[in-house]
Amino acid sequence: MSVRILAIESSCDETAAAVVENGREVLSSVISSQIAIHKEYGGVVPEIASRQHIKAIDRVVDEALKNANISKKDIDAVAVTYGPGLVGALLVGLSWAKAFAYALNKPLIPVHHIEGHIAANYIQNKAWEPPFMCLVVSGGHTHLVNITGYRDMEILGKTRDDAAGEAFDKVARVIGIPYPGGPGIDKLSCEGDPDAISFPRATLEEGSYDFSFSGLKSAVLNYLNKAQMKGEEINRADVAASFQKAVTDVLCERAIRGCKDKGQTTLALAGGVTANKHLRAEISRACEENGIELCVPEPVLCTDNAAMIGSAAYYEYINGNIADLDLNAYPSLRLGETVTL
Repeated sequence: MSVRILAIESSCDETAAAVVENGREVLSSVISSQIAIHKEYGGVVPEIASRQHIKAIDRVVDEALKNANISKKDIDAVAVTYGPGLVGALLVGLSWAKAFAYALNKPLIPVHHIEGHIAANYIQNKAWEPPFMCLVVSGGHTHLVNITGYRDMEILGKTRDDAAGEAFDKVARVIGIPYPGGPGIDKLSCEGDPDAISFPRATLEEGSYDFSFSGLKSAVLNYLNKAQMKGEEINRADVAASFQKAVTDVLCERAIRGCKDKGQTTLALAGGVTANKHLRAEISRACEENGIELCVPEPVLCTDNAAMIGSAAYYEYINGNIADLDLNAYPSLRLGETVTL
């Protein structure tokens, strides 16, 4: 029997809706981005993001249903991101989903945003299934997760300070790349020499899978400040390429070591930063050298979208994880954390 889930994602600055069948088939996926609006401010303004979600959500959901060629009554359940994210943004999607579920007497399925990113791999590769290792790299999160089941995850490592995406945005800002910084650095680095500047790779205690990028970010700032004080010319492309290589080297090392230590022969990528072309190329090369199969979702599935939420929701649904209508938003929800629903 087919299970069709209408999924809502509004954790940051994309208002998204999708209809997903049996966790793998995307019948429709609609994304309304706010990048052009927030670009003026150099980053996401939470209050503006919330207001834009309110304006867009009805249209986005209607379009998703229309594109899937189904009616509201054909939906078996409603899924929604309930954390982590911006609390105001989350509440817009959550409130809409609860109202929809109540009006049509449909089950409400709560989905963790990062688990949604991981589930994007099930859409990209319909034969993909646990167990596998997953490297999650997004604007606010960097995790290495050992996936042992659709709902069973062992967090091996996470960031101790700045996430990789945060570091990209902050470095982009200081070298004059407008928001969003990650894609800008990826593009500019193509013109630079990744070995031109020796930026540090954080070394933590032996055997740790954790990440730390604040020292790297500070090293870039110090390099730029010293060059300016000395009146030296700064090659922005070399800075971007060298910084990006430092981040990529650390991500690759942790991911490959995690696969070897846990005996995993498959690795998946997840999160917006994994749309980075250089990271994809380096991870692909490292996996090939070590005999590891790699799954990389296409860029539109890496950035925030509702299709991934619909995929993750399917496995919650078949396991009976249905939320009551008093479900709240949890902006600081940790991966693997259980809340009272």
